[in-house]
This record gives sequence, C-alpha cells and structure tokens, in this order.
Amino acid sequence: MSLPHAILTALLEKPSSGLELTRRFDKSIGFFWSASHQQIYRELGRLETSGLIRTLPQSGPVRGQKKEYEVLPAGRAELERWTADGDEPRAMREPLLLRLRAAAVVGTASLDAELSRHLALHRAQLADYEEIERRDFPPERADTENRLQHAVLRAGIGLEAFWVQWLAETLDTLPAAPGDPS
Repeated sequence: MSLPHAILTALLEKPSSGLELTRRFDKSIGFFWSASHQQIYRELGRLETSGLIRTLPQSGPVRGQKKEYEVLPAGRAELERWTADGDEPRAMREPLLLRLRAAAVVGTASLDAELSRHLALHRAQLADYEEIERRDFPPERADTENRLQHAVLRAGIGLEAFWVQWLAETLDTLPAAPGDPS
C-alpha cells in the first residue's frame, strides 16, 4: 500500500505532472519503490478522487496541457499518519536465492552465468548510487544536505555493496563444471 505514499511524498517535494512523476520515479524513488507509468497514473486518479491531491489550476487553454498535481491538507495528514505507523520487516523474496536453493538439489549448470550477470548489474547500480552521492551529497554540503534522503541513498549503497560482495564470494564457491580445470 506504499505507492500512494510514494506519490504523496514526491508531490510534496514538488508539485508535478504525471509525466514528471514517472520520470522522477525512474531517477530516484524507483530505485527502492518501483511503479510502472500506468500504475502511477492510475494512483493519481485514485488520490484525486479521494481528496488527497488536486489538479493545479491551469492558465490558458486546458487541451493539450499536462495536468500538474499538488497535495491537499488531507494528503499531507495521510502521509504523516502513514509515516508514524509501524511495519514489521518483510520477508525477502529474491528469486535468485530460490534458484540457488534449487541448484543445490538439481545441479549448478549455467548458474555461474546468471550469477555473473547479477554481479554486473549490481556493480553498475552501485556505481550509479555512488555517483549520485558524489553529485548530490558532497562532504562540503554535509551541514545543509537532506540527511534523510542521504540515509535512503546510503541504504541503497549498502545493499548493492552487500550483493556485489556476496555474488563474488558465491561465484568463487561454485563447483567447477565437469571438464573445467580447477
């Protein structure tokens, strides 16, 4: 149930059109809470119908202009309520880990290629996060930066660093394929 809250957060940061929101999701929020463009547009309609957001009045003709949304007081109150609520940690659902468990039973043929692919993806994501940190949170701005946004980014960096290390170690522990020199 967090997509509406992710949208409310993004709109409180900056009133936006649906297209702008989807672009922002692709560049930031989507790193830890992904949603398709269709899901975002559908949720914008629900939030507006619920009285949590509204379309900003437009100057000039409406036809062909994109709607911009802003959060209403009821939306801010809902986000404050949701932020204060507690959640239990969720169990991890990672298909790669299930594949490894299955490979322990049926064999590891071709598993090294899949692990290597994941390793490359996680290395690339880690590099992206580290670049965002260098660009958006330089040490000289440490006193003025948004510490909570930086904390979220640091969580992403830590998770990607974990996956890179774990995948590299796991690749090293795979048994050699028959006929491979070891």
